[in-house]
Amino acid sequence: MIRTDVLLNGLKIFQDTDGFCFGVDAALLSQFADIRKKGHICDLCSGNGVIPLLLSTKSESADFTALEIQEASCILAEKSVMENGLSGRIKIVRGDVRRARKLFCAESFDAVTANPPYIPQERGRKNPRQEKLIARHEILCTLTDVVCAASFLLKSGGSFFMVHRPSRLSEIFSALKSVRLEPKRIQFVQPHSLSRANLVLIEARKNAQAELVVEAPVIVHG
Repeated sequence: MIRTDVLLNGLKIFQDTDGFCFGVDAALLSQFADIRKKGHICDLCSGNGVIPLLLSTKSESADFTALEIQEASCILAEKSVMENGLSGRIKIVRGDVRRARKLFCAESFDAVTANPPYIPQERGRKNPRQEKLIARHEILCTLTDVVCAASFLLKSGGSFFMVHRPSRLSEIFSALKSVRLEPKRIQFVQPHSLSRANLVLIEARKNAQAELVVEAPVIVHG
């Protein structure tokens, strides 16, 4: 069933309730990502295009390219873009993150965002619905695939903004540094003030010096 939701910035988005609907992680990433001085932005693993839609009102001059592999998600994203009159600013591209080098020119974006699958293929309970399985598990792309694509797409000095699981932070830092993306800012997300963090927001910058800022945590409830 296709439903219409209203985002935090007032724009509309179409979602399939039988497929994968965006969660609080997408909203948090859009708040964390500082794109005020960025011109060309690419969103990897874009799903139904929620990140570009949320970011579009943070910078009136920025334009967005959303890369998503699932056809049904691309169709919904295109519909949402047209509904909000953003066809001139948001381009939906159906394609594989692992083929980013074939789809785009090197160093062609000022910023890259990603809300990728969190769970390695061999771990966790598998969802029987293919759309949710691909969105949650590393079936069609891994953390390394996403990080490598981001580094290829970013200009020197450009920022990569990602949301992921804290349990994989050591692996994330290693993957980032291996492709010249230096972690510059992180922010943990806690469901409650006394809870352990269940998400982490990360900004890494291409070819930057080592210096990491840890922001105050986000407390989702209360």
